[in-house]
Amino acid sequence: MKIESPVLGALDIADDKLIEFPNGLSGFEDLRRFALLHDEDAGTPGLHLLLAVDSPDLVFSVTEPANISVHFELSLTDEESATIGLEDPAGAVVLVILRRTEADPDKPETAGLMANYMAPLVLNLATRRGLQKVMTRVDCEVTLRSV
Repeated sequence: MKIESPVLGALDIADDKLIEFPNGLSGFEDLRRFALLHDEDAGTPGLHLLLAVDSPDLVFSVTEPANISVHFELSLTDEESATIGLEDPAGAVVLVILRRTEADPDKPETAGLMANYMAPLVLNLATRRGLQKVMTRVDCEVTLRSV
């Protein structure tokens, strides 16, 4: 599939890079097809781009929590598992959406990279289906490891 992205330029995306989100993502419920991309030459292992196929100007930076030294676990309901065709939890990949924040001049500690743990993405790469698990409260254990 050929896509012209204002952000990433001309892309030829293989079918095995497409992920369907049957319910869309928060704020983008009408967008259901995304391409999971990684630039091997970018020098940032574990960082992926999630490109909205039907709105190619929308690109999210995503990574597995372990890539930023965070241990993160969550539970899916039976309905959520069925939505993505997940029979074995070991087949799930959890990603968090990242965003860069600029420093407030009065608070330089506010600059950096923020990860959204309240709405992680859960992918079943075997079925190429995913969902965004929006949580109203963190009911999980988060472990930070220094590297």
